[in-house]
Amino acid sequence: MMFNYQQSALLGAALLTTLLAGCSSSEWQVSATPNESAVVAALDSQPDPALMRDISLPQNAPITLPTSVRPCCAFGNGQKVKLGAMTIPFYRHANTISLEDLGAHAYEAGSFSHQKSAPDEGRSGENNGILYTRKGGFIDLAHVRDTADNAVALFYQIHPNLGAKQSIALPFEIGPRTIEVDAFEVDHLTASQRWELAAAMAVRLAYSMAEAHEIAQYHGYRSFAPWTEDVSAYSPEDLYSNMLGSKVAYAVLMNNLAMTRQQYNYHMTSWISATLAWLEPVSAAETNALFDVIDGYWWDSSEPMPNKFMLLKRHYDLGDMQVPYLVPQDMAKNSEVWPDTESVYDSPKEAYNLRLTNNVHGVVLDDVAKQWLHVDKKFEQNFQHVPESLWRDGFTQQAFFELSQYNQILDKQMLQEHLSQRPQLPLAIEQTSKGSL
Repeated sequence: MMFNYQQSALLGAALLTTLLAGCSSSEWQVSATPNESAVVAALDSQPDPALMRDISLPQNAPITLPTSVRPCCAFGNGQKVKLGAMTIPFYRHANTISLEDLGAHAYEAGSFSHQKSAPDEGRSGENNGILYTRKGGFIDLAHVRDTADNAVALFYQIHPNLGAKQSIALPFEIGPRTIEVDAFEVDHLTASQRWELAAAMAVRLAYSMAEAHEIAQYHGYRSFAPWTEDVSAYSPEDLYSNMLGSKVAYAVLMNNLAMTRQQYNYHMTSWISATLAWLEPVSAAETNALFDVIDGYWWDSSEPMPNKFMLLKRHYDLGDMQVPYLVPQDMAKNSEVWPDTESVYDSPKEAYNLRLTNNVHGVVLDDVAKQWLHVDKKFEQNFQHVPESLWRDGFTQQAFFELSQYNQILDKQMLQEHLSQRPQLPLAIEQTSKGSL
C-alpha cells in the first residue's frame, strides 16, 4: 500500500506520539513503614522473621492501574491484513518469537518500551509476540505482561486497606467498571498471611480483568476505532497466557520484588524468561511450522485480519483452571513444513494446567471482592443474544462463564454459515476441536 507524503508525515507523528506515551510513565516506588511489632522483633536477640514482616504500605501508593493494554498478537503467522474493504497487498503480520528474542519487561509499556533487563544490561524493547511451548502451547507475551502489571497495581491498592470496604475504578471498555471489596475480618491473620491474602486477591482480580477484556472484545470494544477486535475474542491462547502472567506476578509479589518500578521490571524480566524456559519453548521457526500445520484447523490464513473467522478455534471455558491447547503430535511430526532437525515431539509432554485459588486463609475471594461491569447504551445491541437478566443491571465475574456460553452458541451458528461457503474446512475443524470452536 502506497502512502503520499502527507500520509507518511501523519503516520510518523502518530508513531512518535505513541512512542513518547509508552515511555513517559512516571517512576514509582513504595516505602514500607515497619509497625511496632516489626521493630521489636528486629531488635530481639533472635529475630522472628514472621513478625518482622509486619509493615504498613502507604494508603496512596504512586502506582496507577495501566490505562491501556499492550497490542496483542493475532493467532497465526503471516496473516493477511485488510483495512476497510481493501486488502493491503504484500503485507503479512508476522508475530512469532523465540525465547532469546524476549526483551526487558516495562511496566505499562503500551506499544513501545526501552528498558534495561538488569542494572548492567543494555536497553531493549519488550519484543512481544507468540511462542509455542511443549507444556503450555501457544503463549502470547503481551497477555502475560498485561495481567502481571494489573496484579501489581491492584496489590498496592488492596494491601493498605485489607479488610476494609473499598472501591477501585477500572478503565472503561464496554461500560463503567469497578472492583468492589466488602469489609471482612483480618485481625486474626499474621502479617505474612495478610500479605499472601492481598497478593492472591490482586492476581485473581487481575485475571478477571483479562476475562472481562475477552468479553468486551466480543461485544464491540475497540482500542482503535476503525478496527474490530472480535477476531481476537476468546482466542485459544489468551486466557492461559493471562493466567500465566498472574501466577508470575504472584511469585514476584510474594518475594517482595516489586517495591519500585525498576525493581519490578528487572525481576519480571527474569521470572518471565525462567517460566517460559520451564514450559520448554521451541524456536520461532518451529512455532511458525506449528502454525502452518494447524492452518485450516485452528485458523485460516486465507482470511484477512480482522475478519472474524480468520480464527476458527476459540476458547470459551473461562474460570479458575486454564488448560492449554497442544498441537497434536501426529500433525506436527507428519507435516512437510516441520524442520528437518529432531522434532520436539519425539518425546511429547502433557499439558501443564494452571489454577488460581479462591480460598486463602478461610477468606473466599469471590465473596469479598467483585469486579462489576455495566454495559453502556451504545453496546447494548451487541447483547441481544444474551438474556437481559444476565447483564442489564450490571454483572460480576461470577456471570462471566455463563455469558461466554451464550457467545459460544451464537458463534457456532455464525461459523456454520461461514463454513457453508468453505466446504474444505468443517471436517478439519472437527478433527482438532477438543470440544471448542
